[in-house]
Amino acid sequence: MKNKYLSLLIILLITFLAPMIGGYVTSTFKEPWYSQIILPSFNAPSWIFAPVWSTLYFLMSLAIWKVWIKSFDTKLIKIYFIHLFFNSTWSIIFFGFHLIGLALLNLIIILTFIIILMKEYYTKDKVSFYLMTPYLLWSSYAFILNSSIVILN
Repeated sequence: MKNKYLSLLIILLITFLAPMIGGYVTSTFKEPWYSQIILPSFNAPSWIFAPVWSTLYFLMSLAIWKVWIKSFDTKLIKIYFIHLFFNSTWSIIFFGFHLIGLALLNLIIILTFIIILMKEYYTKDKVSFYLMTPYLLWSSYAFILNSSIVILN
């Protein structure tokens, strides 16, 4: 039982490294650039992103952990961690390098990984599948938002 929860802690720690990297880059390189670009009218207020992403990272951690403790599927956990790499690089590409088109491509990759993970979760653990649904929806919103920023700028 102890190892089961240790694996959850490890997954949570690794998963939450992604927003730590992205948060540092965002806070360092976001302004004044971000204030000077044209944003769509449906852009969410800045304060909403931290609580939403914290919740999503927790849910995606739970989802992979539930599948991991059931199946010990090393291929699937590798896919999850590769997906996290792309997730953490979005902020670097968008806010760090200001490459909004490349960030959009990165989001397509992230969405593809989310769909792959959800497809696998659906067959292994339905709860994990549903835990990923908010992440898919928010990432789809991020895709629309990023697309709009590319068009507007």
